[in-house]
Amino acid sequence: MSETTSATPPRKRRKVRQGIVTSDKMTKTVTVSLSRRFAHPAYGKQMTRSTKVKARDDGLGAKTGDTVRIMETRPVARTVRWRVIEIVERAK
Repeated sequence: MSETTSATPPRKRRKVRQGIVTSDKMTKTVTVSLSRRFAHPAYGKQMTRSTKVKARDDGLGAKTGDTVRIMETRPVARTVRWRVIEIVERAK
């Protein structure tokens, strides 16, 4: 038998996004605002849309206003699907 047929397929790369922390009032979780820019499909005008996600922050100590990089992960809690991997820039 061939080893490649019984092996599981490789995992896909996880999504990595950069955003701004909007809330750090929870114990181990921060709320991160992610914004994206895209051209309107019909008119071509640049549009901005944002979404809020909750990310687990274990030990990094991200505060409101910090720019952080987050990575998609397995469900950690009911609403937490991301984790903070680094703090890019501290708030002033």
